[in-house]
Amino acid sequence: MLIGIDGNEANVARRVGVNMYAFHLLAALKNIKSQHKFVIYLKNPPLSDLPAESENWVYRVIHFPKLWTQTRLPFDLWFHSPRPDVFLSLTHYAPRFSPIPTVISVMDLGFLTYPQQFTAKDLNQLRSWTAYSVKNAKKILAISEYTKSDILKFYHKDESDVIVTYLGFDKKSFRPVTDQKVLDKYHITKPYILFLSSLKPSKNVEGLVEAFSKLNLPDYQLVIAGKKAWMYDQIFKLVKELHLEQQVIFTDYVSQADNPVLMSMAQVFVLPSFHEGFALPAIEAMACGTPVVVSNVANLPEVAGEAVVYIDPYDIDSIVNGIKKALGSERDKLIKLGLQRAKQFDWQITAKKTIMVLEQL
Repeated sequence: MLIGIDGNEANVARRVGVNMYAFHLLAALKNIKSQHKFVIYLKNPPLSDLPAESENWVYRVIHFPKLWTQTRLPFDLWFHSPRPDVFLSLTHYAPRFSPIPTVISVMDLGFLTYPQQFTAKDLNQLRSWTAYSVKNAKKILAISEYTKSDILKFYHKDESDVIVTYLGFDKKSFRPVTDQKVLDKYHITKPYILFLSSLKPSKNVEGLVEAFSKLNLPDYQLVIAGKKAWMYDQIFKLVKELHLEQQVIFTDYVSQADNPVLMSMAQVFVLPSFHEGFALPAIEAMACGTPVVVSNVANLPEVAGEAVVYIDPYDIDSIVNGIKKALGSERDKLIKLGLQRAKQFDWQITAKKTIMVLEQL
């Protein structure tokens, strides 16, 4: 079978979220022993860390500046030979028109449940492009049961056409590791509480800043690590209003090499999100031996199980108490439970299940 894959989400330098999903799933698919052949469609030449070409793994680079999935990719699928037997999109955007069965991957539908957390331009595109992609897809990969339930709720797909494929994590990188040079790089000089994800409204970073202020921990720092996504100005404004400039560190984007160190050396990892599709950083922090505090909403209880402290993201006192619990007598227990929980997530399992779905078509 010839499998076509839209690999553009993986072909970026600063990977977060869906970029990491695409990157690691491509690597896992390349490592699976099978008779299938793969052609990876890209807008630009593949970065050096993507899987190397081989007899069964090739890249097809189709340069096109805009609306690539709307026009150029569909044109190629119709008229270029050999034509793939099935096409996999590693995001929820599929080719607008396709002559072959298509599978898409959906991280979450937060733009439908929390539209106020998106700009009007982004929201309109998300609604329109996702709707046609879900409608035309023969199968949909959802990264959690929670995401699957949202797909069924909003798009009324047949339940058998939505398959849950949990994410994995990089086991070689995410493990307990220390490196003082990394802390020095980001000017971290005290014990710290860590948030690591993109800065956008759904992550509730403002709630975490308020909770940190109420904790009154002068000997601690709050490290907010992650690139600026959208609608993040209020976070920086709040830090100034609360006079926390000397205690709150904004790192901006953190390289994948530095992430395990920041997680391992943190006193606690906090993800107080209003909504998540999977919350992979929480699993990565568990694997690094760090106590984890997460919200009791969306898919988080499904993914984190009994290995974390749960908080109500809408209640600042709940966030405060959750952090206190993770810093106190529960710390050793949480570390042990987290290390065990993380073992359940593996990219090879994700890749094998993905191949099974493609083979069904």
